[in-house]
Amino acid sequence: MALKLIIDTDPGIDDAMAIFYAIADPKIELLALTTVFGNVTTPQATRNAMFLLEEAGVALPVSSGLHQPRILPPFPTSSSVHGDEGFGRLKLIEPKGIPEVEPAPEFLVRMAREHKGEIILCPIGPLTNVAAAMDLDPDFCKNLNGIVIMGGSLGAGGNITAAAEANIYHDPHAAEHVFKNGCNITLVGLDVTDRVICPREFFQALALESPRIGGMLSEMTDFYINFYESIGKTNGCSMHDPTALVACVNMNFFKTELHKLCVTTSGDRIGETVSDINCARSDVKVCVDVDILAVKNKFFSNVAKLY
Repeated sequence: MALKLIIDTDPGIDDAMAIFYAIADPKIELLALTTVFGNVTTPQATRNAMFLLEEAGVALPVSSGLHQPRILPPFPTSSSVHGDEGFGRLKLIEPKGIPEVEPAPEFLVRMAREHKGEIILCPIGPLTNVAAAMDLDPDFCKNLNGIVIMGGSLGAGGNITAAAEANIYHDPHAAEHVFKNGCNITLVGLDVTDRVICPREFFQALALESPRIGGMLSEMTDFYINFYESIGKTNGCSMHDPTALVACVNMNFFKTELHKLCVTTSGDRIGETVSDINCARSDVKVCVDVDILAVKNKFFSNVAKLY
């Protein structure tokens, strides 16, 4: 039986990889996308999410989420990494569909209640919508099968500051709220995602197998890899979000440890994910090692099946 999944996303080039992977993997039943700010604004994220689904020929609900962090002022988008519209130089076509009327936090709460114990929620952007859903329903996390978060790191440092990974940094108060009050959480952070790296040739080969979707990813990742080269990383791009999606159904590819996680919410190290045995909260299953080749092969073999 396929795993019921909702992705909370800020598409984003690696978000596009993750969403196409979720569509392609027969072990996943993708139920919906919810959107949040981060790589782009929330309206852009909503448009981009609908665009990706329509390009893949899939009709699913898309619910638009919150527009700024819980406490901090809004951040600028990551245009240098993902392009002004989120997908590098790709020319976007305005999607035909319209998003759900119900806002993302309410949508998530309702879906968790209607599919009690069945849904994995995979946030691959800031955790603002997830924290808001927990505010709306204290049983939200208990109603889920689990939460698999792309974010943070324990030993790998940050990718937006020396201490902080971008998704946690863009709403540290939301992340702290989720780690403090949540349960059944798995963290797929930079300790593993920064090690799963794919060069241009990987995406060019994918485009040969899947001319439409693979070709689109190849065009997007050319911009993405240019950014990585601009900061001195010359062997390709990190597969952050798709690695988290692979983990949802292939945890055997990962070594994990249990940690009580706190998030620094002020000062020079704001957004840092810290393991603290003295935190009064549930353990988080943190991915600390990965079978790199297995993740890359799983991603390629599934997405290559898309047209």
